[in-house]
Amino acid sequence: MRRVNFDLDALRTFVAGADLGSFARAADQVGRSASAVSAQLRKLEEQAGMPLLQKSGRGLVLTAAGETMLGYARRMLRMNDEALLALAGSALEGKVRLGLQEDFSDHLLPDVLGKFSRGHRGVQIEVTVGRNADLHDAMRDGRLDLALAWHTRGPTPHMDILGSYPLHWIGPADASLLAAGRPSPQDGPLSLVSIEAPCRLRSAATDALDTAAIPWRIVYASPSLSGVWAAVAAGLGIGVRTGFGLPRSLVLLAPEEHGLPALPRVELALHRSHEQLAPAAARLRDLIVEHIMQDAREPQAA
Repeated sequence: MRRVNFDLDALRTFVAGADLGSFARAADQVGRSASAVSAQLRKLEEQAGMPLLQKSGRGLVLTAAGETMLGYARRMLRMNDEALLALAGSALEGKVRLGLQEDFSDHLLPDVLGKFSRGHRGVQIEVTVGRNADLHDAMRDGRLDLALAWHTRGPTPHMDILGSYPLHWIGPADASLLAAGRPSPQDGPLSLVSIEAPCRLRSAATDALDTAAIPWRIVYASPSLSGVWAAVAAGLGIGVRTGFGLPRSLVLLAPEEHGLPALPRVELALHRSHEQLAPAAARLRDLIVEHIMQDAREPQAA
């Protein structure tokens, strides 16, 4: 078998196109023209010795070989990036205090913090997972260097908006349990499961229901998001969230299919303690932003 060294730049474009579902969008992300991306993909197929993509409508989809290549491409890029991170950050030392909204703790902790820790052995990370209000207070009091939180208050002095995401109605994946939380009008008000007040997302849900003249009642309020997930999965009622970090026991509900009103969007912000962060905190900030922009995609409503 001939030895082939796959082009890492071409692999990065290939993975970006597969993740985004569009190689036109991938061109924008990797900073290349559409013709340059096409040339990269052709080169990658030549190196592989077989088609990795095929036309589907006006776009491209992965072939069976492309699906196999995608898994290996992710691993090669991860090793490449970790090697670069380790070499570039070997001299970094100190401590970074990070606050995370609960929606992001399950995948951001192992993905981003795992990569950061392997590349920066001399940096200690302290993580606080909590509600938005608590994270805002900790930033104000100087107890955190970075905080990833839903932007539900006024702006902080040093804040980057990472995106705007729609709120969704959330129900149990087991359809037989959904009726308990969405009774017909004659059976009584809509049963809601929510984070304890005050909660901006809870207020957005009740405001939308009031505007639509749909009666409601809070049947379960939890101080933690995990408690909300468990109560919704058990069929106690329906909840409201963005969909990030959604467990498999839950699904997003399409409003028009369940007689529910549309919900607004909410912005995601990364707060910094200072305009100029210490080198370790600045590096962690860059990794978080990269992860959110590329990997934190929401599931679709059913």
